Amino acid sequence: MASVPFKLESNWRQFRRDFFASKGAVLGLAVALMLIVAAVFAPWVAPQNPYDLMQISILDARLPPGTLSEMGTFTHWLGTDGQGRDLFSAVLYGLRISLMVGVGSALAAGILGTVLGLVAAYFGGKTDTMIMRLVDLLLSLPSILVAMMILAYLGKSIGNVIITLVIMEWAYYARTARGQALVERQRDYVEAARCLAVPQWRIVLKHILPNCLPPLIVIGTLQIARAITLEATLSFLGLGVPVTEPSLGLLISNGYQYMLSGEYWICFYPGIALLITIVSLNLVGDRLRDIFNPRLQK
Repeated sequence: MASVPFKLESNWRQFRRDFFASKGAVLGLAVALMLIVAAVFAPWVAPQNPYDLMQISILDARLPPGTLSEMGTFTHWLGTDGQGRDLFSAVLYGLRISLMVGVGSALAAGILGTVLGLVAAYFGGKTDTMIMRLVDLLLSLPSILVAMMILAYLGKSIGNVIITLVIMEWAYYARTARGQALVERQRDYVEAARCLAVPQWRIVLKHILPNCLPPLIVIGTLQIARAITLEATLSFLGLGVPVTEPSLGLLISNGYQYMLSGEYWICFYPGIALLITIVSLNLVGDRLRDIFNPRLQK
């Protein structure tokens, strides 16, 4: 039986060499890892729990960057917001929510879309037609509008935001997985497995799925950034996460009302954190796309 054409384990050295050849990708990966570590350890890194009422003083409201707190315990390096919360701490906690929503929705949508795409490609017929018509329908609709309608019905919560993003994102994985699987099912090693009476589920999982992973990994990386952007947009519009668990988008929304009064930092720094997160993830995703698609390489 012919071997599987692509295995990440056997090509790890080449993959690492190609990835680290791009300075932009290395920088994006380093920044993304730094943001993830900062978000995970936010309770220990942040000087204040911005949502603990015992640690917040209204006297610290709208302090400019670099101001000492009212109690004199620490300096608000990024200033404070309208409720007196330390903005640096709020950004770290908001980054946790944004990354949780982005990674969680991308992972769940990837699993669902990959399974449906493989089923559609391998079994074909009415199953393929039904799944792909649903994919075409979802991809033809404006994502933000449909997401607003779903969240207006479900209500504001982190779980509902993740469910909404999964509904909007799984079609991208399904179409990619189906297209790749249609090519792989015609390979000699798949035909040989069928002749050997290998169970269908084993053919799909052991022979077809590994060769569909490279483009799905690329899509997953880019979809994390897209999910974070969609969540920030929904939260900015007041339909995303609740006020008690604000993300970067909600922090931007809360600071937007102070822009005209001169307290720019309340909206500016969460926006910069969101921008850096999206750009770093996109740099990594773009490099993975170049590596896994030989036609894009020089």
